[in-house]
Amino acid sequence: MNIGDIKTVGVIGAGNMGHQIVTLCAIHGYRGICTDSDEATLKKAEAFVDRYLPGRVEKERLTAEQAEMARKNLTFTSSLEETVKEADYVIEAVIEVADVKRKLFAEIDKMAPPHAILATNSSAIVSSRIADVTSRPEKVVNLHFFNPALVMKLVEVVQGPHVSDETAEISMSLCDRLDKVPVHVKKEVEGFLLNRIFGAIIHEAEWLLEMGVASYEDIDKACVYGAGHPMGPFRLQDLTGIDLGYTMAMEAFKASGDRSLLPSPKLVEHYIKGEYGEKTGKGWYDYSEE
Repeated sequence: MNIGDIKTVGVIGAGNMGHQIVTLCAIHGYRGICTDSDEATLKKAEAFVDRYLPGRVEKERLTAEQAEMARKNLTFTSSLEETVKEADYVIEAVIEVADVKRKLFAEIDKMAPPHAILATNSSAIVSSRIADVTSRPEKVVNLHFFNPALVMKLVEVVQGPHVSDETAEISMSLCDRLDKVPVHVKKEVEGFLLNRIFGAIIHEAEWLLEMGVASYEDIDKACVYGAGHPMGPFRLQDLTGIDLGYTMAMEAFKASGDRSLLPSPKLVEHYIKGEYGEKTGKGWYDYSEE
């Protein structure tokens, strides 16, 4: 198989990442099918597309014809089988829990065509922890988009020891065709490239906060105005979701037993209160008036 054989992309999970990934694929000429087990999430995703595409036309980023074609390329369905049965490339974008992903990949493997590549958009769970539940471990790969997927250029293609060169090459080429900048991560490592680097920054920032060295606002200011970051680590957590950070930290702890990987007490406090960041109106910062 080569990149020219990829015609249909199935995306599992219509949440913040999934609906943007499938929209991106449709804009670049692929048939995109997206599913979710929650009907409300599916409706929200479809409503986003119906706002986003006309908005791109208004801003002259797409022609009316391109937007119309992209919308025709898109299908939203509650059926997992319908999403993957004709897919040449499948991208999973569900909750960051290894057991959930393993169960899902076992199902996908039975429904998808034998030639299909099965990718996980996980930002932390390496594909070798998933591949063994399928009959095609050489075709199970990490394809990690960054949030927001329609904007961020970087995609990490992680080639674990089980992933074939063909799968890695096709995945890199798919990113090119989606107008992304792929990086080839040649060895599996927790956090891959960027999240491993940012994980160290966030860990240190949270320690400084817990020790009372500075407020989260001033730590963010130091990173923005001193290091030139577009936003500080606490603002970034609000954007990506405190619930995601909590879940990723807990999964890393469960896998390793390393207590240093546990989420910080203040982050746990926000998580317990349901203060996940921008999407809930409150996280480290208050967005209720925005």
